[in-house]
Amino acid sequence: MELLSDHPVPEHAREVKQEAREFAQEHIEPNAADYYASGEYPWEILEAGMDAGLVAQDLGEDLGGKGFDLHQVLAIAEEFYKADAGIALTLQLASFGAEIVEDHGAEWQHEEFLKPVAQNDQITGLAVSEPQTGSDLAGMTTSAEKDGDEWVINGEKYWVGNAVEADWLTLYAKTGDDPNNRYGNYSMFIVPTDAPGYHAEHIPEKMGFRASKQGHIVLEDCRIPEENLVGVEGAGFYMLAEFFNHGRVIVAGHGLGMAAAAIEEAWEFVHDREAFGKTVDEFQAVQHKLADMHLAFQSARSLTWDAADRVANQENAGYWAALAKTEATEAAMDCAEKGMQLHGGRSVLTENRISRVYRDVRIPVIYEGANDIQRNLIYRQAPQ
Repeated sequence: MELLSDHPVPEHAREVKQEAREFAQEHIEPNAADYYASGEYPWEILEAGMDAGLVAQDLGEDLGGKGFDLHQVLAIAEEFYKADAGIALTLQLASFGAEIVEDHGAEWQHEEFLKPVAQNDQITGLAVSEPQTGSDLAGMTTSAEKDGDEWVINGEKYWVGNAVEADWLTLYAKTGDDPNNRYGNYSMFIVPTDAPGYHAEHIPEKMGFRASKQGHIVLEDCRIPEENLVGVEGAGFYMLAEFFNHGRVIVAGHGLGMAAAAIEEAWEFVHDREAFGKTVDEFQAVQHKLADMHLAFQSARSLTWDAADRVANQENAGYWAALAKTEATEAAMDCAEKGMQLHGGRSVLTENRISRVYRDVRIPVIYEGANDIQRNLIYRQAPQ
């Protein structure tokens, strides 16, 4: 079954899509069950992805990357997430947040921090969410205050990919307290993970995405040089809003990959299993469920690739990114639910891939802005 077809992927993204598919088939799929069971960080697969030129390559060629654009990263996401969501997230988080530094950072920051990531000598991450808030970007309390030629950061961050493993993070902190300018009170910083006052630990085990590690960070008078400020003080919220427009399109790709996995698993199962003297796929109720799964998947995929075009062209980007992220991640949930139903009692066996997909799909509807927040954005930014 060929669900992740070349259409509607643009011509320039098809080569890397094929490379990602071949990598996923060789390195991700055969190891997915073991890493899901162990919950270990897939260092070997990450290193293989680096060797294959499929990790952190959205960073520019001047930095040592390949300058993959939104469409190319989306094409990779579809293929990786169909193979396994947890391993896929580890591969794509290796440069997460570095794009903000590339777009807004100083040349010396590019040299010192971005080049090692683009050249796969380091990995990084993005620290935004906090224990008490995730989607409310203007409600974060972690603070950064100037003290001479340093910034002193205090607070906590949660759900941070690579909080323990990364060499440095792009961190979002409050630098102002103007009640009349709620969105202008935040800035972005480069925080090395060996900075004094930086403490990180892995969060408890998750029900899904088990091969990806997130962490809890405590910052206690964490000191960094004043020049580690990214761009302009007070512009952090706007940097993140722009970054998440691209990121949400990629998260839609996460959903598409998992939806495709659920459909493929269910299709194979019902065609191989017999009940009441015929194969399960011969029952009309089963056929209708599979048809509904295809409807959800194909609708979401068409919307996602259309959104990628519009976001790349800065055409009401927030609206289209929110549409794609919401539709595709919820299509994944719908397909996984129906896939579980079609597997019957076998669905609850952890050895079956559908049970992993079912657990995994619950997570992308939350990250990069919960889908209820996306609906707020869709309403506010809808064309008038």
